Amino acid sequence: MKKFAVLLSGAGVFDGSELHEAVLTLLSLTQAGASYQCFAPNIEQMHVVNHLTGEVAVGEHRNVLVESARIARGDIKATDELDIQAFDGLVIPGGFGAAKNLCNFAVVGSECEVAPSVKAFISEFVEANKPVGFICISPVMIPKLYGEKPKGTIGHDSDTAHAFNLMGGEHVEANVEQIVVDEARKLVSTPAYMLAENIAQAHIGIDKLVKKVIELA
Repeated sequence: MKKFAVLLSGAGVFDGSELHEAVLTLLSLTQAGASYQCFAPNIEQMHVVNHLTGEVAVGEHRNVLVESARIARGDIKATDELDIQAFDGLVIPGGFGAAKNLCNFAVVGSECEVAPSVKAFISEFVEANKPVGFICISPVMIPKLYGEKPKGTIGHDSDTAHAFNLMGGEHVEANVEQIVVDEARKLVSTPAYMLAENIAQAHIGIDKLVKKVIELA
């Protein structure tokens, strides 16, 4: 049985992992006969958003690892606990947490940097030539993690695609049901809720991505 790491960024679309994308990822991995272990960086969230009102909760602080544990039902490890030999690949769901906590793309766009603990974690998979799947907005990290002109998609938002290219990537437009594969780098991405209008649409691309990551492993 192949085993995959799943990197989470909190719990909630506006300040953490997109919950549907995270759960669909875990479901697709399990249905495909693979096992998984959830991980998250042990760092503070950029901020906390009230998901009922959409407003930032002033003065409230939350930890990315602690919040991600909600999705993993408590079975989660910090990114610095990774034993790369135990895993065949990695999948990273989206949500604004990927652009706020895993990196700072939401704040500085193409000038973004990946959080040090996150970069070290993902780089272990890259250096070991193991497949990585990026979902929704998480592909904005691709140019910061791979070599020259890695291929990836966030769908067809022109501003985000332009930023992806400015950072050194090669953006490929895709619809919600498609995946983009950089075969040489064992790199897969799909737009999910960058384009999805409902959970069923998001599921199609995520399921394809998971199956391709497993195949590349």
